[in-house]
Order: sequence, then structure tokens, then C-alpha cells
Amino acid sequence: MSDLSNFSQIDGSGAALVAAEGRVEMVTLKADLSNKATKAAIKEILGTAVPAPRKISNSVAWMAPDELLIMVPEDFSADALAEQLNAEIKAPVLAVNVSDARAVFTLKGNNAREVLAKGAPVDLSPAAFGKGDFRRTRLGQVAVAFWMEADDEFRLVCFTSMRGFMFDWLTNAAQKDSLPLYF
Repeated sequence: MSDLSNFSQIDGSGAALVAAEGRVEMVTLKADLSNKATKAAIKEILGTAVPAPRKISNSVAWMAPDELLIMVPEDFSADALAEQLNAEIKAPVLAVNVSDARAVFTLKGNNAREVLAKGAPVDLSPAAFGKGDFRRTRLGQVAVAFWMEADDEFRLVCFTSMRGFMFDWLTNAAQKDSLPLYF
């Protein structure tokens, strides 16, 4: 684990609060998500069904037709969950702890949509993107995924190597009096 794993930074001086979270336990699961036995095993292990495309449900996000991103509850181990998924799903599967490879941010405030809209090629209007919606896209030139936690709160994931750049990008995009205010 690198010394960046405990990195935590908050900037509330702009039009939205930007927070770089500490280490968040996550598992990536690659499997045939259309397979009935695989779906049943996932539901039994995780306690939730495979989410619909471009959705997140109970901290399980649809990343692709064959991939989920699982945010592991604080009282569980990502390593243990990955091991359990690999052992109990009887079809070809790969579950890996990606906690050290991902950085997580929270963007909170009435202008959070506006900040993301500056760099993401996603329709972020309230009619098109709401709580439970999830997108894997780019923000500026950085590969990200983000979802809405509440009406004024987004969470964003990117590669750990981009953590500092992404914090700076979000902080810059959130500067007061810099938003187009479309929404």
C-alpha cells in the first residue's frame, strides 16, 4: 500500500465542496452477468441483484456487460470478498481487490452537476441523471466513473495515479463565479 492510500483533502471554497476520500475498499468482478447461476450467486453473496446497465444499487455498480464495481462496507475485507466471489461463483469469474488502484472523491453542493458538466460528456440534467444513475466516462482527459448519492452529492472514482490531478481539476472546475449554471 502506497503512502497515498491515506491521502485526504477537502476544498470547500468553491461553488461545490470537493473531498478526496481516504482509502475505500473496492472489488472489481468480471463475469458473465447474464448467466442465471452467476446472477443468483452474486445476489446470495452480496445481498443485492446485479444492477441494471448504468445503475448503482446497494454499493454495487454496473461497469460493463461483464463487470461490476463493488464498494465494500467498512466492516468487511475486500480481499475476503474477492476470495469468496472467486470460490463460490461456479462460472468463469475474476474478482480482484482494487482498493489501492482507485481514488474516490465526493462532490457536494447545489452546483455539483455544473462542476461535472464542465468536463464530462454526459447529460447531467436532473431529467437525465438522478440518484442511482452511474456513468463510466471521462472527466477532462481522465477515465472516471461517477454516480449520484443524493440530489446535491456525487461520488467519483478514478485511478489512484490521477488522484492529485483529479482533486486539482475538480477544485478548479468548482471555482466560484465560473459555472455556466445550466441546470
